[in-house]
This record gives sequence, C-alpha cells and structure tokens, in this order.
Amino acid sequence: MKQYLYRYVLVTLGCILLAVAINAFFIPFNLLSGGLSGYCILLLYLWGLPISVTNLLLNIPLFIVAYKMMSRDYFICGLFGTAVISVFIQSFSFLSTMNLVRDYILACIAGGVLFGIGCAMIFKVGGNTGGMDIIAAIIQKHYSISIGTTEFIANLVLMLVGGFYYGLEPTLYTLLTFFISFKTTNAFMDGFDYKKSFIIISTEYQAIGEAIMTYVNRGVTYLQAEGGYTHEPRPAVFVVAKLTQMAKIKTIVTEIDPHAFMIIQDASDVLGRGFTLKAQKLG
Repeated sequence: MKQYLYRYVLVTLGCILLAVAINAFFIPFNLLSGGLSGYCILLLYLWGLPISVTNLLLNIPLFIVAYKMMSRDYFICGLFGTAVISVFIQSFSFLSTMNLVRDYILACIAGGVLFGIGCAMIFKVGGNTGGMDIIAAIIQKHYSISIGTTEFIANLVLMLVGGFYYGLEPTLYTLLTFFISFKTTNAFMDGFDYKKSFIIISTEYQAIGEAIMTYVNRGVTYLQAEGGYTHEPRPAVFVVAKLTQMAKIKTIVTEIDPHAFMIIQDASDVLGRGFTLKAQKLG
C-alpha cells in the first residue's frame, strides 16, 4: 500500500509541476510542450480550445486502445495521470495572466526545468499521463521502434506546424525549451549522486583491489584479460564507485602502481548491493 501511495503521490506532484510550467511559462510566450499536451496547447493558440478539455478528449481513443493492448497497471496509472494533469492545468490557468517573467529566455529555462522535473517524477515511478506515451509504448511493443524515436518525430511535426503559424523565432525558443526539459528529465532520472566505473589494468591488481575494498569500502571484480599484441595475461580490476570516491581510488592506484592503465567512465542505473541495496561492510 505504501508503494502504491508513493507512486500516485509522485505522479500527482509531477502533474502539478507540468501544469505550472504550461500555464506560467509556456502559454504567455506561445511556447509548446512536448507530446500530446503540446498539440493541445497549439489548439489553444489557434482556436482557443481549453487544454484540459482537448487533453481528455484526445486521450479517450488512446486509452481504449491501451486497455486492449497494454497492461492493466499501465492503463490505470495512465488514466489517473491524464485526469490529474487535466484538472491541474485548468486549476492553475490563472497563472497564464500573471506575467511572472517578462523575458523569453527566462521563460524557456524556468518552464523547461519545471516540466523536466515533473516528467522525471512521473517516469521515475513508472507513471504516465497518456497521450504520446501510449502511442510510443504501443509502437515500441509491436514494431520495436524506441519510445524516444516516436516522441522525437511527433515533436518534430509539432514544431513544424507551430513554426508555420507563429514563425521561426517562437519555434527556436520552443526547441530550447525541449532541450532544457530533456536534460532536466535525464538529470533527475539518473539522480545527482553520479557513479563512475573503473577498469584498472596492473600487475599489482590484487594489492589495488584489496586497498579499494579496505579504504573505499567498495567491492571489486578481478577480470582476466589478455594483451592483444603480446598475448600475455593482463589481469584487471573492475569497480563501480560514487563520484565522491573517485579521487581516493585514483590516489590508491597511483601510489601502488604509477604505471597502471586506468579507464574511468560515467555509470548510470547502478543496481545492487552498495547502491540500491543495503551495503555490507567489506573491511
């Protein structure tokens, strides 16, 4: 019950942020959001149709298809997200007349960040707000075309239509908003506690591995590699650590073997003991 409550609370909070971004920053500057909500905003600009109403109406046939083709959990959560965001878009409509900011760039930044955080909160718990999410999920399921590709094409068409009616400048500002929103969503999905993966090739691999386990309290894996030119065994140490532990690991490696070959890469979605599961003391 706590898990379900947490999920729907986050979806609700995410929808609030989306509604605030749309009303406070997108509508006053004729900006568009991504996905189906962007098309609803465009209908508002062209014919004055309320976003909350068009969002619900356009989602009805999509949810009929989703009920038949997608899981029950996806359907219920999407239905909830669609209803909630429609309610909040209408509830916060007064923000569109308050002129909170007067600069296009500030509107793009503030709206993009809020929209990105809202999307991340919803996606983090496997939620959705219907619309393009349903279309993209169905296409991925039956045609193996990624969700990102489908949404990119939909947003590209949206920008072309918006550019046709409102000119190049608002379209470029919308593109900036898309970029900021995309980057913000990724940042909050991955979290700010970034991870690094290390591959350390050294003849002193055991000493390095033991030092990392003792002084950094990170588990290590010994890899058996082979030199491509010499065909000699080249044991390696593989370890994943937090960003704050990177300097300590580099110091350990340098002190034990100054000639060690080390590769450091960004790591995302690190799952398991020490990260998503409770860590055990190694030392």
